[in-house]
Amino acid sequence: MAEIKNYTLNFGPQHPAAHGVLRLVLELDGEVIQRADPHIGLLHRATEKLAETKTYIQALPYMDRLDYVSMMCNEHAYCLAIEKLLGIEVPIRAQYIRVMFSEITRLLNHLMWLGSHGNDCGSSTMLIYTFREREDLFDMYEAVSGARMHAAYFRPGGVYRDLPDSMPQYRPNKIRNAKALEALNASRQGSLLDFIEDFTKRFPGLIDEYEVLLTDNRIWKQRTVGIGVMAPERALNLGLTGPMLRGSGIAWDLRKKQPYDVYDRMDFDIPVGKTGDSYDRYLVRVNEMRQSNRIVQQCVAWLRANPGPVITDNHKIAPPSREAMKTDMESLIHHFKLFTEGMHVPEGEAYAAVEHPKGEFGIYMVSDGANKPYRMKIRPPGFVHLAALDELVKGHMLADAVAIIGTLDIVFGEIDR
Repeated sequence: MAEIKNYTLNFGPQHPAAHGVLRLVLELDGEVIQRADPHIGLLHRATEKLAETKTYIQALPYMDRLDYVSMMCNEHAYCLAIEKLLGIEVPIRAQYIRVMFSEITRLLNHLMWLGSHGNDCGSSTMLIYTFREREDLFDMYEAVSGARMHAAYFRPGGVYRDLPDSMPQYRPNKIRNAKALEALNASRQGSLLDFIEDFTKRFPGLIDEYEVLLTDNRIWKQRTVGIGVMAPERALNLGLTGPMLRGSGIAWDLRKKQPYDVYDRMDFDIPVGKTGDSYDRYLVRVNEMRQSNRIVQQCVAWLRANPGPVITDNHKIAPPSREAMKTDMESLIHHFKLFTEGMHVPEGEAYAAVEHPKGEFGIYMVSDGANKPYRMKIRPPGFVHLAALDELVKGHMLADAVAIIGTLDIVFGEIDR
């Protein structure tokens, strides 16, 4: 009788599940995966090298385009690294705004993950539910920065501008009359903070809706319970961070363990899993959304009561106001120098990491005293998690590879940078 050998299957190249071209070369014994070799596609955008040829401010918008579902969290790490080198203090109001928008970004990321992971595993309803809430969150992004995704809102020394006092409203058109728009505009009558507060009151009930759809769903549990189990020691050894590490039962969160900005003033819990499987990681991320909602509520309450500056007044780092620029010659010179030559950062090196929605996102920067970084390296969480894929899928069925790619929550903008 002929000997039965393992055979190789190209799983991919695929785009939708992983936001980038991923090809898995799978070695199969029947339908059981023996080995998985991930081949990352051809994004190769050379972000780190491009940053070394641009001034510090010019390179900032590249950060939005790394993990393009967690835009402001990428900017956060970049600004913290520059501020560490400059040795400057960020105004307290700007720190609260940063923390609030980092958590809004976490919600954006987790909703994108929940919708697409649910869709990958057969529940296309999830995608419709989560994108409904993402629309409101994108409106918050647009209100402060003018852009729905690539905001470039965090700046070295603070944030680009203060929160607006009014929200854009829907206007009657051929499709919707004024009465139909009343409900849509109900939460938009006040300031951005009013709009965010209204969202935070509604959001826990919406998370309950997601949980009704998935948490006790028999099919969802069959697809995720006991799939992609990662032991705590192994998760540490592989360098996993974020929900991938907390899902294995290790309560490591940079917002608690190495707090930055005003996270040390925030009251929130770190959700952890028990068994380290895909289902636990799902529960961790859903609970993280509840905790992020709590943090946003605390920030809204503080920001209402405490007006103040939102960016440093050092005009060698941050531009002067538009009014000053148009009336004062010295301010105009500062503005011109800052946006042409850029700021000069003192010699030295710094590493700044944030608790990004996917894990630890770090920026390592070396300055030689010039107006652009001498070297920059990015520590993306997704790259490390993708390296663990072989271990996670071994011994599982072919169909489980889809659920395991989903549980990693990878975006190729940061992996193949």
